[in-house]
Amino acid sequence: MQQNNNDSVNFMDILNKDVLSNLNTDISLIQMGITMAISFLLGLFIYTLYKRVFSGVLYSKNFNITLVALSMITSLIIMAIGSNLILSLGMVGALSIVRFRTPIKDPVDLIFLFWALATGIITGAGFYSLAILGSIVIGIVLFIFMKKSSFETPYLFVVSFKGYETEEVIYQKLKSEVNRFDVKQKSVTAEQTEVTFEVRLKGNEPIFVNSISNINGVEHAVLISYNGDYVQ
Repeated sequence: MQQNNNDSVNFMDILNKDVLSNLNTDISLIQMGITMAISFLLGLFIYTLYKRVFSGVLYSKNFNITLVALSMITSLIIMAIGSNLILSLGMVGALSIVRFRTPIKDPVDLIFLFWALATGIITGAGFYSLAILGSIVIGIVLFIFMKKSSFETPYLFVVSFKGYETEEVIYQKLKSEVNRFDVKQKSVTAEQTEVTFEVRLKGNEPIFVNSISNINGVEHAVLISYNGDYVQ
């Protein structure tokens, strides 16, 4: 019985000693400088890649700057958590009540947000090689897949016309002047017909719109850039 009490006391002493020894570990200025510099450079890498592969309608520079700031702020928090036990426990409780209410409409934006957050966590924990190598691999994969998909940018082409013969001419023009097209919507009234196509251009210039708008019976033709999502 005496032995058990001694073992219990020794275990508690060891536990208290370890906890108190790691209660408040200061971080050197060199380590802070290296961590913040690496998180900034990786955030800048994410910033540049997002700008290059963005294929949406409106590019938001403020959102892109947020990626750099998120990487640096997260690494700062992780450094603080790793150096102070009490602060880490308080930070868990503080972050549990944080709610982000800004809607993310594009899943790709969510990927870049999570990437910046993960980069900050890994860099703040001191795994510099993992953060750098992982960011390079992720960047190459995203660049290859997203650039490949942006070679054929989808457009919505809305054309209003009168007469069946005009519709036949429009279809023939599209077959010869665009790479591919699909009918997304067709609305027919007594006065006119309106058709919405998804088109993939052969080149970068949508010059076919001018030729179709000059067809007899065509009232107006509109070309709209979109990200590939269409609600039917």
